Amino acid sequence: MIIALAGGVGGARMAHGLARILPPGQLSVVVNTADDFTHLGLHICPDPDTVMYTLAGLADPERGWGLEGETFNAMEALGKLGGENWFSLGDRDLATHMERTRRLTLGEPLSAIMADFCARLGVQHAVIPMSDGAIRTLVHTEEGDLPFQDYFVRHRCRPAVTGISFEGAGQAAPSPAMQDLMQSGKVRGVVICPSNPFLSIAPILAVPGVRSWLQGRQFPCIAISPLIGGKAVKGPAAKIMAEMQIDATPRGIALHYQGLIDGLVIDHEDSADASGQCLVTGTLMRSVADRERLAREALSYLESLRTV
Repeated sequence: MIIALAGGVGGARMAHGLARILPPGQLSVVVNTADDFTHLGLHICPDPDTVMYTLAGLADPERGWGLEGETFNAMEALGKLGGENWFSLGDRDLATHMERTRRLTLGEPLSAIMADFCARLGVQHAVIPMSDGAIRTLVHTEEGDLPFQDYFVRHRCRPAVTGISFEGAGQAAPSPAMQDLMQSGKVRGVVICPSNPFLSIAPILAVPGVRSWLQGRQFPCIAISPLIGGKAVKGPAAKIMAEMQIDATPRGIALHYQGLIDGLVIDHEDSADASGQCLVTGTLMRSVADRERLAREALSYLESLRTV
């Protein structure tokens, strides 16, 4: 069993590459849920849905999120009525949020709902919310504290970040499926996807027990850098690192994951900044073929570390 920790578009694309080369049931993708929020009365799960749609082959290939061929008639109509349409939800995507909200209201846990959704969409690997509890990312900025989606979407990541915290993390617990993974003796390795280390992976590590589980593991763990040439492929990772006075280099990423990983996968463009145990390859995933190639190289690298 390979475990991938993921969030955002980059994480979803890496998880897709792994899913395409691993046998069914041999990959579990643990997904950040600290971006979740309530909007228009609906429970929105951006990262779990992005991973689910991507693994199901339904994601929009250009945006990386939402459904391919999506329309936004409801959002357009909502705007004409003066409603809050700053967070865009596609017409077909709305069905996911509506059904999830209905089932959550009836008391069904998020992890069980996501497992059922994935099965219905033909996803053959586990997509596991990190927790069924309410953990929410709060971005501390020079303009005040902002809930994650306000920072990321409404303000388009413009405010300078001074810190990040995860409300509710101390009172939460890993989801049942995550707990099963942590107690399993069948884990061969962990891949930390090229997701934002501070906004997508840090919330997973903030769930009680997860960090200590990784620190005490008996299997290798690698991370794939989300940076190429000091810039993030998508999202504000490099901007946040600069604002928090962290080097936007492989060294900065390795330091962030210190004590948790055995090796780092970086792009050719960053080879001069390599330090410690690194695999240098092409990390930009322009196509499905790129995802598969990077997944194969990452798994080969992971396997090589088992013998070190």
